Amino acid sequence: MPFIRDLEFPALATHTPRVLTGITTSGTPHLGNYVGAIRPALASARARDEENFYFLADLHALVKCGDPARVQRSTLEIAATWLACGLDADSIWFYRQSDIPEIPELTWLLTCVAGKGLLNRAHAYKAAVDRNRAEGEDDDAGINAGLFMYPVLMAADILIFNADKVPVGRDQVQHIEMARDFAQRFNHLYGDHFTLPEAVIDENVATLPGLDGRKMSKSYDNTIPLFAPRAELKKLIAGIVTDSRAPGQPKDTEGSALFQIYQAFATAEETRAFAQAFADGIGWGEAKQVLFERIDREVAPLREKYAALMARPAEIEAILRKGAARLREAHATPTLARLREAVGLRDLSQGPARASAAAVKKEAAALPAIKQYREADGKFYFKLVLGERVLLQSVGFDSPRDAGVRVAAIRHGEIGDAQSDFRLGEGVTTEEVNAALAAFVAAQLDAGDGG
Repeated sequence: MPFIRDLEFPALATHTPRVLTGITTSGTPHLGNYVGAIRPALASARARDEENFYFLADLHALVKCGDPARVQRSTLEIAATWLACGLDADSIWFYRQSDIPEIPELTWLLTCVAGKGLLNRAHAYKAAVDRNRAEGEDDDAGINAGLFMYPVLMAADILIFNADKVPVGRDQVQHIEMARDFAQRFNHLYGDHFTLPEAVIDENVATLPGLDGRKMSKSYDNTIPLFAPRAELKKLIAGIVTDSRAPGQPKDTEGSALFQIYQAFATAEETRAFAQAFADGIGWGEAKQVLFERIDREVAPLREKYAALMARPAEIEAILRKGAARLREAHATPTLARLREAVGLRDLSQGPARASAAAVKKEAAALPAIKQYREADGKFYFKLVLGERVLLQSVGFDSPRDAGVRVAAIRHGEIGDAQSDFRLGEGVTTEEVNAALAAFVAAQLDAGDGG
């Protein structure tokens, strides 16, 4: 069969990638959170042509926290932190997870296609089971269903808005792969409704050492609160562990927690000057004072904004409710209406279910669809079909991600120059494929405009 050549399409609207970031609502934000997550995320949102979604994951917080006052307080603190640090709630989507009722509804729809065997292999659940076994307990002792179902709720967070990219740490990559699996199963059963999301891992994420030199973490009790009062900030920095070298003795920047924290806040020129001061034997007390002044210079105006926001919690509540209302109207509500229709949760006055099902099947057959699957050879494939007829057949890809990237490009009308990764179906002409792909892409764009 010949390769596809010279495919032509009408001009298509440019697809703006959707990037979704979940913000954990637990604990008090510290300098490590600011440097490793908040500051780079907001800088990226300002610099790139993307549609950004930021949400406070308060439903997820209930899995581990049973203290209502703490859940409320932490949600308020985290929201105030991101707003104080420069999040513009008018130019991006900023909302509280629990304010979007379509998310838990979608969670149930996905639960009904999620394989229990796959959920059994989720890292957090497996780790809890392994701990129980090591202690001679029943496998599921002390494990709530929220922990087990966490990946399905996370998938709903992502799929409700058909996010293209999800920035995560390596420990969350499995959850993105599970979201892709649930989406593929749903699409296979009910039609092509969900974009398959991609995990985005920043290999250069900054991690700060804490007061004791280990990674700054609440679990180590070695953090420096981001908005600690000036006097407290100075006292905490004075407590950073250093060696016994006296003033006048050269000091190593390598392995120095004090130097690493300074570097995360300073310019390249400031960092070089501080490194020279280390080589010249700066005293630890003086070095800590330099560090305190550099951090406070950046944090002080943010601290002032944070304090003002915390003094006006009703303002934060209004921002979150407005964000959720806009998002529900533009995306969540119409998306759930389509999904409810797809699974059969329909208006009974429209006629007998049998006739409705036949109509839906006929409508689905009239439009091309992309099917993704895995063969016995372990490779991942996709095909463009029109009813039972195969129009395009891909070659095998080594990973679901590679296949997903190719499918995502086709969904957006981007065939590309390299066309050796798929072939025409038996007896199919290039003209037929052109027409089918144009209809397919147009349907994708219509669906994107609506939700």
